[in-house]
Amino acid sequence: MTLQEFFRQNPKAAIAFSGGVDSAYLLYAALACGADVRAYFVKSQFQPEFELEDARELAKELGERFGRSGILKVLQADVLADPVVTANPPDRCYHCKQKVFGKILDAAAQDGYHLILDGTNASDEEGDRPGMRALREMEVKSPLRICGLTKNEIRRLSREANLFTWSKPSYACLATRVPTGRHITAEDLVRVEEGEKVLADMGFSDFRVRLYHDAARIQLPADQMARAVTEKEQILEALKPSFAYVLIDLEGR
Repeated sequence: MTLQEFFRQNPKAAIAFSGGVDSAYLLYAALACGADVRAYFVKSQFQPEFELEDARELAKELGERFGRSGILKVLQADVLADPVVTANPPDRCYHCKQKVFGKILDAAAQDGYHLILDGTNASDEEGDRPGMRALREMEVKSPLRICGLTKNEIRRLSREANLFTWSKPSYACLATRVPTGRHITAEDLVRVEEGEKVLADMGFSDFRVRLYHDAARIQLPADQMARAVTEKEQILEALKPSFAYVLIDLEGR
């Protein structure tokens, strides 16, 4: 099946939109196929501000390109109000997805959309995505996966479509920076987000700042480690107010 065939069969749908590579291309493809779609971004404590900014920018760009206004709706979710989520069990993503997609389902139904789509692609292994069980239970469809589109293909197609997201690094929510079993707090999420913003502003890319006890454990691609060591004083100055120690993981990403 192609995406054109999928949207001929499903001409009206809501899209769970993150502003990342996959959901960005899915929204573009749906609009290019003439489907009646609306994108829903759920802002919680697990999403950094730049993700919302990217989502708004892309929705604005596609709205202008296809003559569609108001295609993005931003919803709010207090995921830290759920004690199961904050307990951070191995299946935390399952419980979080239930809460987030529950918000989308309710809002989309009020707007007249009863089919929910997400950007899961053919490269995503179910073993790596515990939240996929929640998507199955909520009958969320994944057109990119159904049509056999891999991450590399989606990046190529996104570049051909002139989407700025084509080269955007893959990004997992801030909760993944907290070790499984460690209670998730708003304070920890804020300091991780601020730490990652510092590194991004310095020009580092495709990295993670993970919590290790009271330390920041920085994971970088191998080709950026030498630079991090060279600029360690600047990194320490920026991160030490928030973390007792700043470590570089030599295994990298």
